[in-house]
Amino acid sequence: MSRHSKLQKQVLSLYRQFLRAGKSKPGFIPRIKDEFKDNSKIKKSDVMHIEYLFRRGQRQLEQLKDHNTKQLGTFSKSQQGNS
Repeated sequence: MSRHSKLQKQVLSLYRQFLRAGKSKPGFIPRIKDEFKDNSKIKKSDVMHIEYLFRRGQRQLEQLKDHNTKQLGTFSKSQQGNS
């Protein structure tokens, strides 16, 4: 069994947290899985990009945990909208 780096462990933990948070929201699980699968193609050596996506994912996880959240914005592109 291969050992994972600290960043890989953090990303896997984030993925599990997303799956738990998305269970209570219909339609979220397939979207979460698709986004993580798409981003899994990023080269492991591209640490800056991975860290950026990880931090962005943490912010989006907090939004997902909000009971008022009804839909997800995209993970891979900038979100548009007025706040």
